[in-house]
This record gives sequence, C-alpha cells and structure tokens, in this order.
Amino acid sequence: MDRTPGRGAGPIQPAVNASMGVTAKKGPGSWFDRVGRSALDSSDSEDLRLRKTLLMFASGLMNLAAILWLAIYWVLGLKLPTTIPLAYQAISALILVIFLKTRNFDFFRVAQLSLFLFAPFIIQWSIGSFVTSSGIVLLALLAPVGAMVVYGARESIPWFVAYVILTALSGVFDYFLANGDLSGVPMKTVAVFFVLNFTILSTIVYLLLRYFVQQKDKFQAELSHQHDLVQAEQRKSDQLLTTILPPHIAQRLKQDQATIADGFADVSVMFADIVNFTALAEELTPKEVVNFLDEVFTQFDQLAEKHGVDKIKTIGDAYMVAGGLSGEGTQYVSAVADMALEMLALARRDTNMRRYNLAFHVGIATGPVIAGVIGAKRFIYDLWGDTVNIASRITAESPAGEIMVDKTTFRRLGTRYSFGEPQDLMFKGKGQMTVTQLLGRRDA
Repeated sequence: MDRTPGRGAGPIQPAVNASMGVTAKKGPGSWFDRVGRSALDSSDSEDLRLRKTLLMFASGLMNLAAILWLAIYWVLGLKLPTTIPLAYQAISALILVIFLKTRNFDFFRVAQLSLFLFAPFIIQWSIGSFVTSSGIVLLALLAPVGAMVVYGARESIPWFVAYVILTALSGVFDYFLANGDLSGVPMKTVAVFFVLNFTILSTIVYLLLRYFVQQKDKFQAELSHQHDLVQAEQRKSDQLLTTILPPHIAQRLKQDQATIADGFADVSVMFADIVNFTALAEELTPKEVVNFLDEVFTQFDQLAEKHGVDKIKTIGDAYMVAGGLSGEGTQYVSAVADMALEMLALARRDTNMRRYNLAFHVGIATGPVIAGVIGAKRFIYDLWGDTVNIASRITAESPAGEIMVDKTTFRRLGTRYSFGEPQDLMFKGKGQMTVTQLLGRRDA
C-alpha cells in the first residue's frame, strides 16, 4: 500500500517541481533533478515526489558503484565472476524503463530494494567468503535504509530483518564451509576492497541522507514562509472582524461558530443622530456625503475605543454604542456619558463639523438588553429590548446639541454629573417618561 502523506518529508527540488514554476538551478544534483522529471506526475504529492527522486538517486549510485567495482577488479587483472554485476545493471535498467513506462512506483521500489538486498549477497557467494569478497554484503544495508526513505520507519523493519538473516546465513556458510582458500585474491587486494566497499556504502548513505535533509530544510523554509503569510492574512482577518464586531464578540465568534445570544441585566445604550442631515445631504454630492460621514464616525470610533465602550452599528446618520457588554469594569454608565459629552465638544471644535454647523441629538438609556450576532454572511452584532427602544425615542425627542438621559441613567450617574431640570415627555407606546438633560461632569 502506498503511504504517501502530504507532510513530513519535505518538498522536491525546485527544478523537479516544475508545477511551481521554479527554474532549475545549476550545480550539484541538478542533472539528477532533470532525469527525475520524467518519473514524476503532476498529481504526485510533495512527499511522493521526494520518495521517487531519492530511490532513483540511490539506483543510479548503486549502478555507478557496480561499474567502479568491476573496473578495479579488471585493472588488477583478477578473474572474478562479472556476470552477476552486469546482470544487476541490466535488471536495474530494465526496472527503471518499466517504471518510466507504467509509473508504477510500488513495483519500482520493491524491485529496486530487492536488488539492493540480494545482489551483494549473491556476488559474495559467487566469490567466496565474507573476507574474500571484501565485505561487499555491506552494500545490502542500503535496502533497509532505502526502505525507510521510500516507505517509512515501520515498513523498513522487514527489510532490515531480511538483511540480518542473510548476513547471519553468510556467516554460517563462512564458518562451516570456509577452507582458508582465498580464491586467488591477494590479501592486499582484499584490504583495498574492504576500504572501497565501506566507502561506497558510506558515500551512498551520506548522499541520500544529505539530499533528504536538504529537501526537508527547503520544505521547512517554504512552510515557514507560508505560515508567515497565513499569519499575516489571519491578522488582517482578525482586524477586519474586530472592525465589524466588538472585540470580545469577535473572539467568541472565532472560537465557537454556534449562535451567540446573551442577556444583560444592565447596559447603557446611546444613540447620536445628526440634526437635519437630510437637508445637508441634499447640498452635497454622494461622494461628499460618504466622505463626511466617514470622517465623523471615524472620530466617534476613536472616542468609543478611548472610553472603552462598544460601537454597535451606524444606521444612516445615526451612531449607536453601548457600555457594559464586555463584562469588564463597572463604570460603563459613566463611560457612555463621558463619550456623549466629548462628542458634543468635538462638534463644537472640529473645523469641518463647524463648517456645516453640525449638531447632534443624543439619547442615553440604561437597563436590560438582549444581544447577539445575526446573519450568516454579512453578520451584525445587535441589541434588542425595551432599553434600546427608550434610548432611540429619547434621541428623537432630544433638542439639537443636547444629551437627554432616562431616569435610570440619571440615578446611576448621581452627583458626579450636573443635570438640567427633569422633563416629563410622552413617548409613543411608552406613555409618559421622565428624562433629564446631561450637562457635564462636576469635576470638569
């Protein structure tokens, strides 16, 4: 079964991963990458691409080792069996051709790993003992090492067990059947080939692991880069979400997609409505109207953040905030009142607002509300309840440039603020209610 997870092994060399539009770099390994392109499919995962490339790399190195091994024997004038090494090269080439034709990676890795495992033992047995073959069976260790790379740690265990069994079997043959005959191979040559075989195995294993680590490092660098991009996009999304919703609600929405609905026993709600905005809008172009409202409400947003109250929404030319929704602090009634006073002060000193002779109706009410997020796409955090209706109706009855509060807000603000005379007003659906004008803080 092909175990090819999408993570953990690292990406393929940029030259091989043509789908990413990366140009091949000249240097060590680039020739191998070009050869490996023909073995890769566009649908292959990065992990599978790396496994295929590493196995082809190992196969090529083993064939080069076989050529070197035979060449040295021939140079030394030793008459040893060459059929097996030549057959190894022919079979290896045939396996590669079949793989390139069929793209059957399961067949390719089983066949190549089998060659890695059995060929060194067969060559040793054709020469003689472990000593006379200069320990060529050490090259068979590439089979379990290769299996670990192209399969996985667990799947490499049977290959390692097979390697140990064949090594032990060779040891038994040497122990019981060896007769001291070195098959005409001088001991100096045996020593040379011990060094050669150890060097070949060490080189192949080193190059494979080096290539693997290089690809893993590149993958980690790319993963880190992608993670940074995701984090940047996440910050943008979080910032956008907190501009739409109060921060504490935005955090809850990210953690829990369930319906957000809360009841609050005591919240201060304020509406601020621009006086005669309809007449003002008729004098301006649509772009000037939008820019003007954006400038005014942006300054109100800054005041809301300064005083620690939550902006709920804008409704045309009306601006709505509430205090006491986040559960932090107990002075939210005072915070809403202070913001209202600062809004009127801003209207008096801001050049642009003064140019249009801008004034506001402001109304504040305190009491229980229901709060929640509605909508699936263009969602909004809104408030409902009698307190919201009272604040809205007080705002509609408030004179230009004045702040009117209900009886509950008046009592909660107490002697810290100065007020005008109480007034009894009739509200549709509510009857007679007492409202009071908020003048300012006494300590100001």
